[in-house]
Amino acid sequence: MPNRSTDSLFQLIKTLEKSEKRNFKLYATRNSSSEELKTILLFDALDKMDTYDEALLLKKNKAIKKQQLSNLKAHLYKQILSSLRLIDVTNIDVLLHEQMDYARLLYDKGLYHQSLKVLDKVKELARKNNQLTHMQQVLFFEKNIEALYITRSIKDRADKLGQEADEVNSKLDLVSKLSNLSLQLYSWYINNGHCRNKEEELEIKDFFNKKFDINPAACKGFYEKLFLYQSYCWNAFIRQDFLMYYRYTQKWVDLFSDQPQMLAIETAHYIKGMHNLMGAHFNLANHQKLKETLSIFDTFCSSDIVMKSANNRVQCFVYQTISFFNKHFLEGSFTEGLVSVPAIEAQIKEYEIYLDRHRILVFYYKIACLYFGSGNYEKAIDYLNKIINWKVDLRTDLQCYSRLLHLIAHYELGNDEILDHLIKSVYRFMSKLQHLSVVEEEIFKFIRRSFAVSVRNIKPELEKLLVKLKKVEHNRFETRAFVYLDIVSWLESKLENVPVQEVIRKKFKRKVKNV
Repeated sequence: MPNRSTDSLFQLIKTLEKSEKRNFKLYATRNSSSEELKTILLFDALDKMDTYDEALLLKKNKAIKKQQLSNLKAHLYKQILSSLRLIDVTNIDVLLHEQMDYARLLYDKGLYHQSLKVLDKVKELARKNNQLTHMQQVLFFEKNIEALYITRSIKDRADKLGQEADEVNSKLDLVSKLSNLSLQLYSWYINNGHCRNKEEELEIKDFFNKKFDINPAACKGFYEKLFLYQSYCWNAFIRQDFLMYYRYTQKWVDLFSDQPQMLAIETAHYIKGMHNLMGAHFNLANHQKLKETLSIFDTFCSSDIVMKSANNRVQCFVYQTISFFNKHFLEGSFTEGLVSVPAIEAQIKEYEIYLDRHRILVFYYKIACLYFGSGNYEKAIDYLNKIINWKVDLRTDLQCYSRLLHLIAHYELGNDEILDHLIKSVYRFMSKLQHLSVVEEEIFKFIRRSFAVSVRNIKPELEKLLVKLKKVEHNRFETRAFVYLDIVSWLESKLENVPVQEVIRKKFKRKVKNV
């Protein structure tokens, strides 16, 4: 498993580009005090380390005393941020804050008219880029100046400022309500997962209706629409209404086509929207649309907007990779997908400082599925063991399907001597779960029956399971189970005595032919 240092300063230094390191050195050496020289020494020492080791750091750098280290690290951290602040002149937040600082400096000098001119420019820039909170700050500052000093800047200025402030506050109130709703729905999904039946669907509908007390027609600005579409998106996703999910993710992405200047400002929201759009195409098994959208996303991921930001590069890598896997799953081209696994693993290693553990394990599961689909069950087991043996508070659905796939892989290898033990292990794990889906319940019953059936006579039980799962394969509330584990195709492959990827590839070709 990756060795992930939690030292904040070390993490910050490891995220710096070469140009940023060079800029820091120039910034830090503008003074030549002994303290500044020690911070540069500390910077170089941390930059050379692969993992943070304080004892080794002090041993190799005698000039740094243990009692000084805490203060030096705090000072260095602040210096690095200050140096980054000086070179990041394209970020709209940084630019607006800088102009606000200038307005404050002019105000403190008693140059009220000059301060107001700067504030007018800030307000116009904020308005063009939908930066409501900055507009609110500007208006508050302007009202403060007008209330304290007689500027005689514009006739009826008090009324105009009051009207502008009311409009901005009204928009902010709407954005706040919608962003709250979007976040609450996403939190609901994290805690509860997808709806598994009609009762749970009614529960989320009731939750949505109680929280949604907004007229959609009032949502005219960029952020109002963004969070409105996100709210509808999460609502549909939780209910597994993937057609509605697709419609609102498309609206989400189209917002950026309507206002292209927002791509550079809210890049992360665009990346997340594209991820959800590609996910919707995958859930709807719309291979052609997934392929087209992934191509557009690949192009965007190579743009300057993405390449200049480590955060954007990492997010693009994550969502590109997930959709890359999903495309191969739809096509049944598992063996072809494996060609890219070494490069993907190298990038996982490169970006491990940015990636949360859940994301890494999701990658492991998808790689395991590629190996399983291609018939390399031993390699699939290696990756599944990484998930099963990594003691982390992971979503139970991924743990559940990892164990099931692990069991089936050993069955494929004919590991009779450990299969009984694995069946009991999966049985114990699944028996602790509550609110199993129909698919999970049928698999659970199959495992329970397997206690009394010899390994050599298990094939008839698999045939019975296939018949039962076929009946619910197109049930909306069972869709996600088949996304995690295409057990129907595996069962069919056993009956036809062909590799599972061949079964999926035949289904894919038939579908493409009929389109």
